[in-house]
Order: sequence, then structure tokens, then C-alpha cells
Amino acid sequence: MSVARWEDELAARLARAITAGDILTDGRLPSERELSTRFDVSRARLRIALDALEAGGLIYRRQGKGTFAAPPTVTSGGRLDRLAREVTPQDIMEVRLEIEPALAALAASRATDEELDRLRQLTDATRDLKDRAAYERADEAFHYRIAVASRNPLFLQVYDSIRTVRKLASWGMVREESHSPEVMTRFGDQHARLFDTIAARDMAGAAGEMERHLMDVHRVVTRGVHRIGALARDGG
Repeated sequence: MSVARWEDELAARLARAITAGDILTDGRLPSERELSTRFDVSRARLRIALDALEAGGLIYRRQGKGTFAAPPTVTSGGRLDRLAREVTPQDIMEVRLEIEPALAALAASRATDEELDRLRQLTDATRDLKDRAAYERADEAFHYRIAVASRNPLFLQVYDSIRTVRKLASWGMVREESHSPEVMTRFGDQHARLFDTIAARDMAGAAGEMERHLMDVHRVVTRGVHRIGALARDGG
């Protein structure tokens, strides 16, 4: 079993245990040390799985307080549900292009050594994965950790709203369907260049790499939306 597949299965095992409440105490997860012992994994691999669960909205972390199940509800339901029915991929990308290069620049300035270690692990994961669904989860965790490393809670809230709308939108699955092995390889290489600029504390370089990456993502998703639309018009 590949490392990437193994880590994806670890995330699934953790998700099942969290959903069942088997490892929770008053909604809180055990420490990383306890979890790594319980699941017989290294803390590095555990952190990648936890990052994926956090990006997917199953858990949330509070500095100095721990990791908890069920994220805050401020970005779910109601207004964002309605918004998700109205926005287009173009709408989302216009906002991402304004927000995420700034997040990358701030992460280059503010990320801790531990955050850089986690981001490096996620970078490697996005380059190793060949399964579309697993890649999508690793990709989401990678971008989310950059937002967290910006250390700006308002920016993070804005980013989380964007992420929620993307997941709720009816065209959201187009992203995953558009990820051919060649595309995933190219995006993984882009993630590596982006990580290198963040690790080098190059704020301008990080912003530029993020913008170039998102422009490529936009091209891929746009082609996917057009292709699916054409198939629908032709009756499949």
C-alpha cells in the first residue's frame, strides 16, 4: 500500500472514531501523542490526517486548548447555502485570486517552524497521490494550512466562507472530475514551488506562485465545466 493511500485510510479511521464518539471526551480529541499511540502511527502521519479532517470540516483546533469535533457553525447553512446556489466558478476564482495570494504572503512572513513542517508534509502528499478524491482532500488541507499560517483570524474566516461555498455549490464536484493524473502531477509541482517560497520567507514570491497556481486551477475547472455542460446539452 502506498504511503498516500495509507494516510488516506488513517483519515477515514479517525473520522469514523470521531463520528462514533469513541475517542472524544466532552467533544475533545486526545492529544497527538495519545492518538499516535492508539492508532500506531507516527505523529507526522497523524498530523497529515488531522489536517485533512480539519480542512474537511470534521474537527477544529484551538491554540492552547486542543482539537475538537464539530466545527463552529458560523460559516454553514442559511446565507451561504443560498449563496452557493448563485455563484459560478468564475465568481469563486475572482475572490480566491484576491485572497489567497495575500494569505500565502502572510504565511511566508508568519508561519512557525511546526507549521512549515506540516505544510511540507502536505506538499509531499499532494505530489504522491494518484486517486482523485484523496488528492482533493490533500489539496484542500494544503490550502487551508496556508490560510491558518497567515495568523489573521478575519482572513481565515473569509477563506473558510469561500471554502464552504465551494463545497456546497452544485458544480463543486467538477474540480475532482477535472483532476487527471497529469493535472494532479502539475498541481503538485506547483504546490512544491509555492511551499519553497513560503519556507524561504519570500512574501512576494509566495504571492506570485499562489496566483500562478490559481490561474492554472481556474483554466482546468473552466474546461471541466464547459465539457460537462456540453455533455448535458447533448444528452450525455
